[in-house]
Amino acid sequence: MHVHILGICGTFMGGIAAIAKAAGHRVTGSDRNVYPPMSTQLAALGIDVVEGFDAAQLEPAPDVVVVGNVMTRGAPVIEALLERQIPFESGPEWLAREVLRDRWVLAVAGTHGKTSTTSMLAWILECAGLSPGFLIGGVPHDLGISARLGESPFFVIEADEYDTAFFDKRAKFIHYRPRTVILNNLEFDHADIYPDVEAIERQFHHLVRTIPGSGLIVHHATDPHLARVLEMGCWTPRESFGRDSAPQAKWTARLDTPVDGSQFDVLLDGVEVGRVRWSQIGGHNVDNALAAIAAARHAGVPVEVACAALSEFRGIKRRMELRGSVRGIHVYDDFAHHPTAIATTLEGLRRRVGGERIVAVLEPRSATMKRGVHKDTLAASLALADEVWFHVPPDLGWDAAAVVRSLGSRGHLSGEIDALAEELAQRLRPGDHALIMSNGGFGGLHGKLLAALERVAV
Repeated sequence: MHVHILGICGTFMGGIAAIAKAAGHRVTGSDRNVYPPMSTQLAALGIDVVEGFDAAQLEPAPDVVVVGNVMTRGAPVIEALLERQIPFESGPEWLAREVLRDRWVLAVAGTHGKTSTTSMLAWILECAGLSPGFLIGGVPHDLGISARLGESPFFVIEADEYDTAFFDKRAKFIHYRPRTVILNNLEFDHADIYPDVEAIERQFHHLVRTIPGSGLIVHHATDPHLARVLEMGCWTPRESFGRDSAPQAKWTARLDTPVDGSQFDVLLDGVEVGRVRWSQIGGHNVDNALAAIAAARHAGVPVEVACAALSEFRGIKRRMELRGSVRGIHVYDDFAHHPTAIATTLEGLRRRVGGERIVAVLEPRSATMKRGVHKDTLAASLALADEVWFHVPPDLGWDAAAVVRSLGSRGHLSGEIDALAEELAQRLRPGDHALIMSNGGFGGLHGKLLAALERVAV
């Protein structure tokens, strides 16, 4: 079968392309921005990709066109697709029909921590010898790829609440029909498609309605929005988790000194059942680990095996990833783009580095950020940073200067990335930790800063 994928260079759609290729299909695709690393990954798989969304790419007609949620009415390829009545479906629909239908699906949902928790869970199953399939919105260092068809009944998927396609405005995760579900947390996000947090809660409850009675819901014990989701109705056994949730949580953690989350005991119903010593930091990652351990146990993995796997877990690209060090100045890349994620990331780093200086560099890039939804909580989320730099993109829909003023002498504005790299290089000093946060590429700031630091060193 010839599968043509529109929007193929996104992490999710690129993962579907890799899985479709592994399943024996002929795969082609197109996107607006075709560049490494995704373009090279697709080329290595033998997948031909064209740039743009013109109608000519449908000649000859594929057997099915898989439509990414970046596509809209008016694009020439979409109008031609509809006029010619070529079979089409969304990425989640195709995945559900072709891959997930006969699998034990383990889905990870939540506003924060999906990629990290999905990676942990896939790695645990891998270390247990289960050879799972997976589709992750990032690249785990241990697995080396973001998607795999897998050889076993198990399939681990990052379950996104973003909408499915221009013709299907339900959340993606509605299509997956999981047996095991992790509900990490729930906050307001995706202001471009959801009017309020109640609308997101409703989508999460639609997911809950699809889980069989023999399944399992692993949920955070103290999240008020998840509590409201489950109060709407639940027909599936539940297990709660939370490092600070004793005694009400089934799964809890006891952190060692230093309490940076790098080593902790795992407790099940208050009884110690395992221990994790790993390279990850932050209380949020302890919560992620508890959820992954609980979900893996539902799939038959003993707790001690899961803990041993996590002790070898090396994390995910762009999640507190150290990109380089020059003159004792450490430059990190992190995906944080929501005040809660920003605060928890800073908290983990602060616990690790103690009193050493943290310089936070933020690009408010997501649709929710650009709408100013979080502008009143941003300053508080950056409380643990010694200095804060805002890069202000030209399409930011609010005045970032007010946030910077509220930070006093700690706050700085910059509108140009090359100039930002040079100024940071001049101001950073040995022992500093430069934490660069964005859900995009930030114009290559990480590499530019490291290069500028090398020049200053000379």
